[in-house]
Amino acid sequence: MALDPQAKALLESAEQSGAPPFNAYPAAEARAVYDQASELVRGNPPESHSIDAIVIPGPAGAIPAWVYKPSAEQNLPVLVYFHGGGYTIGSLKSHDCVCRGLCIEANCIVVSVDYRLAPENKYPAAVDDAWAAAQWAASNAESLGGNPNNVAIGGDSAGGNLTAVVSLLAKESGNPYFVFQLLIYPGTDMSCSFESHKTFGQGYRLTNELIDWFYDHYFSKDDDLSHWKASPLNAEDLSGLPSAFVLSAGYDPLQDENRAYAEKLTSAGVKVKHSHYEGMMHGFVTMPGVIDKAKTAISECAAELRQAFQN
Repeated sequence: MALDPQAKALLESAEQSGAPPFNAYPAAEARAVYDQASELVRGNPPESHSIDAIVIPGPAGAIPAWVYKPSAEQNLPVLVYFHGGGYTIGSLKSHDCVCRGLCIEANCIVVSVDYRLAPENKYPAAVDDAWAAAQWAASNAESLGGNPNNVAIGGDSAGGNLTAVVSLLAKESGNPYFVFQLLIYPGTDMSCSFESHKTFGQGYRLTNELIDWFYDHYFSKDDDLSHWKASPLNAEDLSGLPSAFVLSAGYDPLQDENRAYAEKLTSAGVKVKHSHYEGMMHGFVTMPGVIDKAKTAISECAAELRQAFQN
């Protein structure tokens, strides 16, 4: 299938503007550029009933988070959300449109987690923060107005990787129990060895060079990138994990590892739905203001969440 015309127009506009790629900047500057860019493509997401800034106790200090509520109702389901950005860029602000959409359309509380970023905080800092935040949200759901027995986790890209890893950590420790995992084009294999990395590694926003830049910032030379805490696809046993919705994109270098993870979960007996957006590129879900399929994808994610929360 051809690249979606709206995605193509966005890529052409970026190319014509002569804007350097994120990996041309120091990390702190790249974050500011990414947040500014996200403002231009976020559109007009729905207004949630409230958004509260909180801090969650973490292994290295307070973890900032935003709590979105769809209404003043109590005992609502809860989604803990980890934003994308290659562990290096991305913020509560850059993924606000996604969290608003999921909050309203899935009628759930969303806890958006501002985990520590690289290179200031190397692997496994993001994992440690994500795990701490997920545990805290499960333990404190009631005080947020949520149902402690109806907590899901989710994220996109690097946040999808963190979601998969947190699911495995929860299984390993036997607690807490999450009802669902939302995996939006997750990184599942840090080896970058799948064919789609070669086929789609240039020209579609998430380039091979940008991936290398992210991984060089996040990982240290001696880290074992094959360990499941980095590459959840390598976990030996995926049985007993929460049901999952895996979303992938047809012009995304990560699509083969997305498919492989969905297949491995299914083989392990986990209930999985895999939805492939053929004409889309990596990162499109944060662009509902300029890409209609982003709205469709957010709505589909919300529908899967709603269904999981009702089971």
